[in-house]
Amino acid sequence: MTSQLILLAAGGTGGHVFPAEALASELLGRGFRLGLVTDKRGQAYGGALGELTTHHIQAGGIAGKNIFARIKSVLALGIGTLQAWRLLKELKPDVVVGFGGYASVPTMMAATFASIPTIIHEQNALLGRANRLLAGRVNGIATSFADTQGLDEANIDKVELTGMPVRAPIAAKATAPYPNAEGESALGILVLGGSQGATVLSEVIPSALDKLPDAIKARLDITQQCRDEDLDKVKAAYQKSGIRAHLGTFIDDVPERMAKAHLMISRAGASSVSEALAVGRPSILVPYPYAADDHQTYNARAVDAAGAGWIMPQDTFNADALAARLDSLLGLPAVLEKAARCAASLGRADAAKCLADMVVKLSPSQRETEQ
Repeated sequence: MTSQLILLAAGGTGGHVFPAEALASELLGRGFRLGLVTDKRGQAYGGALGELTTHHIQAGGIAGKNIFARIKSVLALGIGTLQAWRLLKELKPDVVVGFGGYASVPTMMAATFASIPTIIHEQNALLGRANRLLAGRVNGIATSFADTQGLDEANIDKVELTGMPVRAPIAAKATAPYPNAEGESALGILVLGGSQGATVLSEVIPSALDKLPDAIKARLDITQQCRDEDLDKVKAAYQKSGIRAHLGTFIDDVPERMAKAHLMISRAGASSVSEALAVGRPSILVPYPYAADDHQTYNARAVDAAGAGWIMPQDTFNADALAARLDSLLGLPAVLEKAARCAASLGRADAAKCLADMVVKLSPSQRETEQ
């Protein structure tokens, strides 16, 4: 095993954690030593992150808070940066990689103060606030979308399009052929709600599907993630419509379900979008309107512009509108198949490898070897 140590700075939502997990798996496979720095929320990570020595520091978000909460968060960020500085002096990592979110800010700031090589990864089509704060200080910026908004012209030379690293089981489905949608074959629809505002999906989707022609309804095979409080209501709606549906608050076999799906309906968070693209599945995306800086809308627009899916803003997302969209799509398999090809061309199943290559190139040991 190499003596080089790579520190990952991540925490918060799955959009920040999943790519860190994918990179960890790739780097562990290459024999690197790894460590994880996170805030107090990062207590019980599984997968590759669960194998790493984890260090906890203070951090705090600022967006959307009142003045007193902001002052408290700024103090926490300051304390966390000092904690990270001491940690970096002790560990002496070769490279530090941050995945956005305020959990990563103290570690990345401390690493730039210590002149340690640094990379930030942006999961969304709009540079997040934490990454905007760090972009001018770090050595490299890895992006998930070719056209990432919010980048300063002065930082463009640092940018490398790696794509969004996805979990290994998702990446393994990148070669799964698009399922047949002709004739009387089943039509699989995967609905991923996530934790933010998923109730609107539970309210609209069953009603929209019930409005479809009987010939299409008879072919539907729905897998839908619901919030616990919506589960009984959604189950009853599908039973009344006679539509086959597999429901749960957590879908533990998403890779298999996604590979079998003809279409995904989802929020437009980084994880859901990147996984659909990696597998090559078209999607109807309903951006969460209260996401920070409306970043989900940027993600959905990027997918829509590439022909890999369709954006439906929440204020126009109703049963009639969705039923009309689904009727036109499910009745035209060629349209879905073309969108699936566009999704596959936009997806980057090799993103973890590309990001790992970027990390390795930046490591002092690698640069000494090349000289």
